[in-house]
Order: sequence, then structure tokens, then C-alpha cells
Amino acid sequence: ELLLNFCQFIKARADREGGAVLNSERLQALEAWLMETDTHLAQVNGQRKYGGPPAVWHLPPPGSGCEVFISQIPRDTYEDVLIPLFGSVGPLWEFRLMMNFSGQNRGFAYAKYSSPAVANDAVRLLNGHRVEAGVRLSVRLSTEKSRLCIGELPASTQLDHLLQVLRGMADGVERVSLKAGPGIVGVSAIVVFSSHYDASMAKKVLGEAFRKQFQFNISIKWQSTMKSTTDEPPPPHKFSKSLFPTPLKPPRHVLTPPRPPPRLARPPSRDACKAVGKPTVPQTPPPPSSSSCASSLEGHLTSSGSLDCPMALLCELCEAKGVGKPQYNLKLSHTGPRGFMFFIYVLSVPGITPDFEGQVVILPGPSAHATVEEAHQAAALQVLQKICNY
Repeated sequence: ELLLNFCQFIKARADREGGAVLNSERLQALEAWLMETDTHLAQVNGQRKYGGPPAVWHLPPPGSGCEVFISQIPRDTYEDVLIPLFGSVGPLWEFRLMMNFSGQNRGFAYAKYSSPAVANDAVRLLNGHRVEAGVRLSVRLSTEKSRLCIGELPASTQLDHLLQVLRGMADGVERVSLKAGPGIVGVSAIVVFSSHYDASMAKKVLGEAFRKQFQFNISIKWQSTMKSTTDEPPPPHKFSKSLFPTPLKPPRHVLTPPRPPPRLARPPSRDACKAVGKPTVPQTPPPPSSSSCASSLEGHLTSSGSLDCPMALLCELCEAKGVGKPQYNLKLSHTGPRGFMFFIYVLSVPGITPDFEGQVVILPGPSAHATVEEAHQAAALQVLQKICNY
């Protein structure tokens, strides 16, 4: 009842985002297909991955030009339909379906084949393929970008130190170059990764990693390869480390190498299944009026993208109502025969009684930390559904 004022707003936003009720028949079909074919999927940072390589692979690893980008996928169409379809063109090295925390796919995926010729065949044969009435897939070659531009670094940034920091935070960092000059805030870096996948994962995590370790924000965007085809560092007379002495006035931030370089995905304590949400002191701002609260919150969510993060949205809703921050208690119940992990949660909000209790089912992530984070997000989404029919 305390959050009832937000229900219509959240439902309207969810509808605009393409939200829908999960199709239980499609989920059962996926589970049956996984058991029948003994196919293994792994949940990795917002996507579900098959292969890379698959269990049986006798060909050389694929190079560039072997991946296709698939869009216009119905939100309740899963790997039991997509993998056999795209595998009919040729052997799949890898298939990645982008997922959200509600259990729906995000409407796009990537399929990687053994050679550029097979990838081109997939575009020719499957672009426009009808998966259901009125819905046709869009299939084209993936751009496979592998460079990121990181901006707003401090002026004192040193090349070797930055390279060490980045390799401690992300996989696949091959080389880095720096640039500065008119129109550039501080220093920018061009980071080259060994694969599009490594660059994509780095793009997701580097911003938060820099905020946690160095307490400042950076900008991250894809670097176009149209302007330049070389990756050599700039000439020494422009970016030599000798030209980055201690400045007369301290810079806004000073970047120093970690000792040792930390990994972003740190495992939790020995027991990854014990309670991981630390209680926090509830905040009690004055509750806003129902007429103005939804509009002000809508502007904030539009800019912050909280609808993509159930934990952030739940926290904002509770704080807006002055009931305090949600506190999570999570425990692993068991692991199913297909690798699905069943977590039991108790989620408490200081100003709401009784506590919310339930169970979530997820696939394991690449680390214990990522798996627990995925379970937290799923629990937050269930509570949002209970409170607001989200």
C-alpha cells in the first residue's frame, strides 16, 4: 500500500519497454530441449551463452568476420528454437542470447560460425526468416568492434600504469594509446581488445570499476575504426611519460597502479550462499505527495535506466516513500540436474512488514560474485512484482 502510488507509472513504463508475462509453455519447451539434447548454457553478465567452443569442435577457432548479429527476436523465443535454426547453416562455435532479469530475451543475439563463408550463408538464408506469424528475423554480419574510447581520465595518467590498471579490471586488453588536446577533457585512451566479446564485457564493467577504485567517473564508448586503421601509440614528443610530471596544481584525480591489480569480479566469502546483504541505516526523507512523486521519479529513472536494474528501482521506490533501503538475505537451496541454481531469499524493508520471502532460479554466472548478483536482481524483480504488479 505504501508504494501503490507508483504502480500505474511502473506498469506504463514496463509496457513501453516491451515487458510481457513470461510464456510458461515456452520455458517448459526450453527445459525439455536442454534435457533431451544435453545442451549446456551459461549465464554470463546479462546474456546466456552456448559453446565458445561447444563440447565437440574439430575445426580451427573462428577469426574475424565469422559472427552474425540477429535482431527482431520475439521476447519469448529461446535457444531451443534459435540454436537448431542457426545450426542448420553450419556448426556453431558460439551462440549468445541477450537476457534481462525477468527471464525474457532482449530481442537480439549473436551466432559465431567456423568461417566468414558460413556466416555469409547464414545472412543469405536466414535474414527475413519467419519465426512466427508476422515476425521475421533480421540477420546481418556483426561489426565485431574491439576498441573502446575511455575519456575524462586525469591529466597525470601514465601509459604503463593505465595498461596495468585495465588488465586488472578486464580480460583481453592488448594495448592502449593516449591522446589529449583541444576538445578533450583530461586525457582519453584508445583500448584495443583481443575480441569483440572482451570489449563488450569491459564496456559494461569499467565505469563502475573506476568509480569504486579511484572515486571518479569516466566516459566509455565504442571507438570507430573508420578514422584510423593503426593502433600505435602517439609520438613520444606528445605523450611521453616525461611530460606528465607532478603538476603545479594537483589534478582532479591521480591514477596510480593497484598493488596487486584487482579483478572486478571478486568472489565473496567462503560460503557464497550465506546472507550477503549487509543491513544499512534506513533513510527517512519526508514522503512526497502522490501527485508529484511519480513525475519526479520518472525523470530520474529515465536518465538513470533503473528499469534495467530491479535492485536499483526497488531501492529508489522504497527511499522515495521513506521506508528505508531493502536488505537481502540469500541462501542456496539446491542445484537442479540441468545446472539451474535455486536460491531462497528473505528481503526486508524497515518500514514494511512482513518480510518478503520467495525462491528464484538462475543459471550460474562466470564467478560466485556474478552468480550472487544475478540472484539478488531476480529477487528484487520478484518483490517488485509482488508490490506493484510490475
